[in-house]
Amino acid sequence: MRKRSHRSRAVAAVTAAVVLGAAGCDALGGDGPGGPGAREQKARPSASPTPVWDTSPASLAAVGDSITRGFDACSVLTDCPEVSWATGDSGEVNSLAVRLLGARAATHSWNYAVTGTRMADLPAQMARAAARRPALVTVMTGANDACRVTAEAMTPVADFRAGFEESLRTLRRTAPTAQVYVASVPNLKRLWSQGRTNVLGKQVWKLGICPSMLGDADALDSAANLRRETVRQRVEDYNTVLEEVCAKDARCRFDGGAVYEFRFGTDQLSHWDWFHPSTNGQARLAEIAYRRITARGA
Repeated sequence: MRKRSHRSRAVAAVTAAVVLGAAGCDALGGDGPGGPGAREQKARPSASPTPVWDTSPASLAAVGDSITRGFDACSVLTDCPEVSWATGDSGEVNSLAVRLLGARAATHSWNYAVTGTRMADLPAQMARAAARRPALVTVMTGANDACRVTAEAMTPVADFRAGFEESLRTLRRTAPTAQVYVASVPNLKRLWSQGRTNVLGKQVWKLGICPSMLGDADALDSAANLRRETVRQRVEDYNTVLEEVCAKDARCRFDGGAVYEFRFGTDQLSHWDWFHPSTNGQARLAEIAYRRITARGA
């Protein structure tokens, strides 16, 4: 009897030690296999997440309107894509593609912009650009939505928004990781104020360049002023749309209104129409885009 009691007490002591040992880490907050310390360690990320925005994209596709085609930069009423701010190869411009890609720009950049197009045309351009699987797509459009025969004919803001949203959806279906740089619409009223002092420019304007803003260029009556102010406000509304829609896409950067705020002077305007950017103006657009695209943490 004495021997069996001794053995029973020994077994009980060992069992208690095992139970306390197993429970002790959790109860005392230790770092045992099942303790909170282990759970916290598992929850910690093993490495920093990869940044969404790449400041050195390996290829570029451009979409947009006459500005991206270099319209009127080399000769009157003619495209001049070689001086395009986005994809041109002119040394005078040092385009965005050349700045980003160097010698590879010739084979790794594409210009799908079309003179005269509006936001409604952008989804089709974006589909062509997306087929290239570019690392970066540049967007500059909206001026023609404001430059209509009359101010009343301008693209409604809601339609402008719908067109831009559809363009980004089109891109994402084929190129989900492509980055997007969106340039603001230029201040058309400021361009009018710069060019209205040039007799030749005003003659070219009569051929149909942005009549909602440039028509009757010398008129300063209340109706003309109201018309120009209406166009100016619509451009600002378009820029608000570009910024808001872009902000919903983690791989999209708006220029923050830099193109709208840029003060195009006589050197930056085409001497053929005193409205579109000259070669010098195209270079300034390339600089603005490059700074925004290569900025870290923007």
